[in-house]
Amino acid sequence: QVQLAESGGGLVQPGGSLTLSCVASGSIGNNYVMGWYRQAPGKQRELVATITNAHWITYADSVKGRFTISRDGVDNTVYLQMNSLRPEDTAVYYCNFREFALRWDEYWGQGTQVTVSS
Repeated sequence: QVQLAESGGGLVQPGGSLTLSCVASGSIGNNYVMGWYRQAPGKQRELVATITNAHWITYADSVKGRFTISRDGVDNTVYLQMNSLRPEDTAVYYCNFREFALRWDEYWGQGTQVTVSS
């Protein structure tokens, strides 16, 4: 089983920057995807960005050019560097981990709050 621990959320002004981190621990295999999702008040949870073990990266259109996802393979940590933050980026951000061993398994972190406001 995999455990995820998120950190880095907080209050920032519009146009500011923030970096989130998620540490994965447990029985991690060689075929996995880590990523970030977010859920704003009154909205459904949505994909922000993902990165595979082979560093294949995807972004939501709403964050392309502003957010950067990266992974530390040694520490099993995924980062989300968020620049040019907007009020609409306000949400709880969740770390996600999916891997295939004998089957596909999925794990979620508890979430970290990001608030963009003056």
